[in-house]
Amino acid sequence: MKKKLILQDIFIYPIKSLGGIRLAEGQVEERGFRYDRRWMLVDETGRFVSQREFAKLALLQVEVEESCLLVYQKMDPNQRVQIPLDRAEGEERQVIIWDDEVTGKVVNEESGKWFSEFLGFKVDLVVMPESSRRAVDPRYAVNEESVSFADGMPYLFIGQSSLDDLNSRLHHPVPMDRFRPNLVFSGGEPFLEDQLRKVQIGEVTFQLIKPCARCVMTTIDQETGIKGKEPLKTLSTYRTVNNKVMFGQNAVALNLGVVKVGDELISLD
Repeated sequence: MKKKLILQDIFIYPIKSLGGIRLAEGQVEERGFRYDRRWMLVDETGRFVSQREFAKLALLQVEVEESCLLVYQKMDPNQRVQIPLDRAEGEERQVIIWDDEVTGKVVNEESGKWFSEFLGFKVDLVVMPESSRRAVDPRYAVNEESVSFADGMPYLFIGQSSLDDLNSRLHHPVPMDRFRPNLVFSGGEPFLEDQLRKVQIGEVTFQLIKPCARCVMTTIDQETGIKGKEPLKTLSTYRTVNNKVMFGQNAVALNLGVVKVGDELISLD
């Protein structure tokens, strides 16, 4: 009898490149879980700011409260700022995320100043308005989906067995937060997600589209902000395809609804 696949963790990352939040249940929307990567830091040119260049962003944690996001420094939680959930007072401006240019709205002067002081250069915090549309690459979209400020796809699946397999090869195991997944499942052999195509979780069907190419962000310790060589160095020895290191599967949701930790993943292939 095959072991059941169970949804073990749900994560969202409300502000791109800042700390993630584990949820007991997630509201599935077309462009990603509710609140997932709907906010983003941009420099004066409008280009997105991420841990790839500024590893210290790992030191900022986010919590979702009733009417706001709370952001604080992990090393000094008294250093904090509140971000209104449903109100942005600044101007609309075009922002750049990889090859896409999309409309963002500046949240307010206070948040921009707080993040600028933390980073040491001028940034603004922008939110993606509901009216703003960033299309999933047509090569991978199923129903012309849109996506948030995530790198390219609304959802990322990883099996716990895949991380266990990687950690068995490392001198110092790494936690799942290095890979910033949205949905982590238990059960099944390592890299089973590579074989899944369509899965039912609770009331939602997801289509897994393509492997996720990994970058230097996986080498940043999310508790200290210190960058190393692992796990990318080891992953590259057995998970390289066309000179890209692959870990996890990008996905889209085929309908809306709620998924909960403990739900079973049922393959519809």
